[in-house]
Amino acid sequence: MLGARRAAMLAALLVAGLIAGCGTVGGSAGQQAVPPVEPASAPLGGPAPAGTIRPLGAPATAVVVDPHSKTVAVALDDPPRLLLTTLDGAAPPRQVPLPGPAADLVLAADGGPLLVPITAPGSLIRVPLDGGAPSRTDLSGPAHGVVTVGGGTVVALGDRLVVLDGNRVIPGFIDATRLIPAAGGAKVWVLDRGRSAVSVVDLSTGEISPALRAGNGAASAVADRFGRLLVSDTRDGELLAFAGDPPVLRQRFPLPGAPYALAYDGRRDLVWVTLTGRDEVVGLGVAGGEPVIVHRVPTVHQPDAVAVDPVSGRVYVVSASGAGLQVIDPERVVQ
Repeated sequence: MLGARRAAMLAALLVAGLIAGCGTVGGSAGQQAVPPVEPASAPLGGPAPAGTIRPLGAPATAVVVDPHSKTVAVALDDPPRLLLTTLDGAAPPRQVPLPGPAADLVLAADGGPLLVPITAPGSLIRVPLDGGAPSRTDLSGPAHGVVTVGGGTVVALGDRLVVLDGNRVIPGFIDATRLIPAAGGAKVWVLDRGRSAVSVVDLSTGEISPALRAGNGAASAVADRFGRLLVSDTRDGELLAFAGDPPVLRQRFPLPGAPYALAYDGRRDLVWVTLTGRDEVVGLGVAGGEPVIVHRVPTVHQPDAVAVDPVSGRVYVVSASGAGLQVIDPERVVQ
């Protein structure tokens, strides 16, 4: 009898811990900050990276692929700039100077333009992918993320969102960094790294759903074609899946190795996750009841960003330590 009671108590404590770790963030708890999450330091001397490596000559912080224009764009530091090249690397790259480090790279639509939020000086750079001149919008704070919804542009300035078309401000965050279109009209998912939480914002009304805790160190997020938001929890080593408005936690999948950057291939229902603690990228099938690891590939050193070409399925990984741009054809990698 005593053993059964102990087992019941342990089960109750486990459930309570899960609820506390992934519960709704609201009221005064909604303003409880968590330490900023950073990618884990990559090891030295691991396996040789798979695929091909293109030298970049500088550390890279972000990468995005546009199949429509057959362009891969990479954000470089020291000095801050964009490198625009073709997916096959055959054409000479084009460099675009930036006023400061790029916080992210986001396509406004297929074919561009490319939207580049800049933290300091706070601004948004629009870069045409057809060779046109970039344009700049100055902002009242550091720009961390951006998204286009319904023809409008929304920028995350950490503690608030700014809807540029109409100049509306939506406060109520600590460190909003990633914005993803959500189902239901003019709505966006918001990843608030400052609370390690996700919420849904109705841009037409400014209403913010109750925020739901996303582990203890949410780093990045992408949406899949099933209406879910997939979030990497670097500190807990998990991939989380949310759905609904207000958001509900649907899945949590263990991923040892400090999962960080995400990219989604909607044609193959694969989400690619960099494990910076292992210098690896894994491809998980997410069409079934729970994620399944389909690919596991060694990467360039410090793989802090990843993108995927949904047409070819090729994966593009960049190194934050200056090791270059890695191009992986998953079907040709011996695993």
